[in-house]
Amino acid sequence: MESLRVSVHLITKQVPGLLINGGAVLSLSELADVDLHRIRSQIQHLRQVGLNGNAASCLHELRHAELLPGWYEDWVIFEQTRLRQDRLHALLLIARESLARFDCEVAVEASESALELEPLYERAVSLLIQAERRQGNNASALRAFEKYQAQLEADMGIAPSEAIRRLVMGVR
Repeated sequence: MESLRVSVHLITKQVPGLLINGGAVLSLSELADVDLHRIRSQIQHLRQVGLNGNAASCLHELRHAELLPGWYEDWVIFEQTRLRQDRLHALLLIARESLARFDCEVAVEASESALELEPLYERAVSLLIQAERRQGNNASALRAFEKYQAQLEADMGIAPSEAIRRLVMGVR
């Protein structure tokens, strides 16, 4: 308890106004920018209204959003996993909407970002292959498929689904 008091005292001196003492409750000032709150708000906005033309900035924020990297307490790991899943689904939404709008560059980047989080996520591979093919990058589409196929075989001992194999038919 003593170290908490010392920490609060030091924060209050070093960053006046950051902490609000509400008697029994200590909270952050509304003026504090909490990146986790901003990311969660952005994800919620994406789910409700879609891209609204801000794909690039949204993609950059989501791609690099991490919660307390290097921390391994149970509660942190749980929240990191939750944020990772939220980011994954938001990145897939960006890829899907960008592909529908023929913004293939953003679709590729969003799909690749999703695959950085979950390398064996078939939907992300599918979107990446579709975006590459739509841009005329058949070699890149095939490379994405082959990388996925090799990793799927190595990690799980299974072959890609028929649906994803159909996406690269005619490329070879």
